[in-house]
Amino acid sequence: MTVTSTHSASSPEDGPKSGNMRSLSRAMEVYAELQRAERPQRLSDLARACGMSLPTTLRILRVLQDFGMVSQTDKSYRIGPAVLPAARSYLENDPLVVAARPILQQVASQTGLTASLYTRLGFERILVARVDGDSPLRYDLPLGKRLPLTVGAAGKILLASASEAELRQAVAAAVAAGHEDGTFTIDGLRSRLPEAGADYAYSADERATGVLSVAVAVPNRGGRPSESIALTSPVETATEAGLKAGVPELRRAAGRLSELLEGSVY
Repeated sequence: MTVTSTHSASSPEDGPKSGNMRSLSRAMEVYAELQRAERPQRLSDLARACGMSLPTTLRILRVLQDFGMVSQTDKSYRIGPAVLPAARSYLENDPLVVAARPILQQVASQTGLTASLYTRLGFERILVARVDGDSPLRYDLPLGKRLPLTVGAAGKILLASASEAELRQAVAAAVAAGHEDGTFTIDGLRSRLPEAGADYAYSADERATGVLSVAVAVPNRGGRPSESIALTSPVETATEAGLKAGVPELRRAAGRLSELLEGSVY
């Protein structure tokens, strides 16, 4: 690399530590892309999705394979077995999940609907706990699934009070991750969000056909909410009015969870 005369000394940010952090960031991007994928991914697809060269992507995959975080079959890559011990540790020890389980159980029992807890991760949300209601859902949504904030009640409520800049970032992130197509705009996102002043979000047929959902955010005195609790039901066993009737119970549950978390190390 040629250094021009305008730089008499190297910036601390250009040292080995900075390079290591860039490498780690790239590795996490590849790993996150594999988490989003519904099926094993080819090297070329991963490189294109992450905006990296084939050699760089391959080097990252080989390192992740060495740690068991990625597995390879033929010419395709998928998440490896090392994710399971980490997931087990999280589900058994994370204060959010531990505190939420009995609360979700009570909500599901009171309403007869499926109660779920989501946590925000960047401009996505992840299902971290769920208790089934009386009527099974039509689709399987496993714990740990990465989902957009732009679709579904549990995601939209976390963007309800977002600034203009954050909404633009959410749109760009959803398109980049493949959650939305390239025609998606900030106006389209605004049309999905709750009305001003509403403390809950509702969705019908948004992420899955024939599914209704309503959600509230878990209060966070330290800043913007990063968790939401949702009630979900197949359309044939619930109505919009019936689902929204569960909002008061959701508010109480979110308040209880917030109080418990404030008293923990979370």
